[in-house]
Amino acid sequence: MKVQTIMADLERKHPGESEYLQAVQEVLESIEEVYNLHPEFEKAKIVERMVEPDRIFTFRVTWVDDRGEIQTNIGYRIQFNSAIGPYKGGIRFHKAVNVSMLKFLGFEQTFKNALTTLPMGGAKGGSDFDPVGKSDAEIMRFCQAFMWELWNNIGPDTDVPAGDVGVGGREIGYMYGMYKKLAREYNTGVLTGKGINWGGSLIRPEATGFGALYFVEHMLAKAGKSIKGATVAISGFGNVAWGAATKATELGATVVAISGPDGVVYNPNGMTQEKLDYMLALRASNRNIVAPFAEKFTDATFIPNKKAWSIKCDIALPCAFQNELNGDDAAELLANGTWCAAEVSNMGCTPEAIATFQKAEILFAPGKAVNAGGVATSGLEMTQNAMHISWSAAEVDSKLHYIMESIHAACVKYGTQPDGYVNYVKGANIAGFMKVAQAMLEQGIV
Repeated sequence: MKVQTIMADLERKHPGESEYLQAVQEVLESIEEVYNLHPEFEKAKIVERMVEPDRIFTFRVTWVDDRGEIQTNIGYRIQFNSAIGPYKGGIRFHKAVNVSMLKFLGFEQTFKNALTTLPMGGAKGGSDFDPVGKSDAEIMRFCQAFMWELWNNIGPDTDVPAGDVGVGGREIGYMYGMYKKLAREYNTGVLTGKGINWGGSLIRPEATGFGALYFVEHMLAKAGKSIKGATVAISGFGNVAWGAATKATELGATVVAISGPDGVVYNPNGMTQEKLDYMLALRASNRNIVAPFAEKFTDATFIPNKKAWSIKCDIALPCAFQNELNGDDAAELLANGTWCAAEVSNMGCTPEAIATFQKAEILFAPGKAVNAGGVATSGLEMTQNAMHISWSAAEVDSKLHYIMESIHAACVKYGTQPDGYVNYVKGANIAGFMKVAQAMLEQGIV
């Protein structure tokens, strides 16, 4: 395999799909050496097949707003790879959603799901619908219209969507209600992230953030460090950021920053339960601003138009969006003494930022490993639905601990360099790739 040749071909076939091409290049560069040790992969053209999704559904979503005006958005579902299980991946509602973004997310999801040890393939979906400022009734009507187009292409053993940016428990509920009406069956396994009273799993809302901190704990222990007493900067203030802030605080860290599109809140005294609860209230307000946090809590300060990475911290946790931490941000963090960064968002760091962290040999791990706890717990929700049982929070948390420990071990196995430095990016990519590639090889040319 020659990465440059494959990338040149992809750029020709998919011009302008920058996020997708970035994600593919990162993986191919990581796996090139190992891949070339397996001529059977080359003969079966595993990479050439793996980088293209199995299929892409694109559809119009027409709905009526509260003023009675007709609105039209574009909906997507990208079923990327089902070599190790049914398609599994979230649905994202955001004005920036396009094919490139969802292809990158579906490609990443394939390897992330492989890392979880659970039988799940990779997928992603969403729409350019912007939920900010929309009423509950408008969001319900949009979700129903979206599911009207999608329902016949999903199922518990076919494709199992979940939430993502802009899609939480409320949206999953509205979509499931329409699915149930259209399919005329009560099959809770078709969506994850459901309400606890109708097939949802305990600690699923917290799982992405909790799992991320469990991974960080293992990463720090491997390096002889501890999160207790460390300062942590977190971007975002939604569900993932809330879960990360909650668990970091529980583990003895001080969360000194959260952020939004409008700026950053400097929170030198860390989080209290009241502050953590208010993060959820802020997100539920649908205003997408973080400034009110500092208005409510007088020991916090809002700094407009600044990122979380402007705040001095030991550990940086991007929890919001792809490419949110760039090379300049990485340099600023290093200058301020940061010694660990972990992507809790998908591809939260640009290639320049990753290169900066790795050159400095600080602890750094990619989203496909760090944030896999979310989809892992979705997989556990699928298992509970299939068995028609409900596990306790302690049982789910125990299984999440095990999965994150297993992911960390796989990263160390494949990512440890001759000098002892663990390249978690390389480790995660190789571990996920080898599992999917072997399954594809054994299943023939399909």
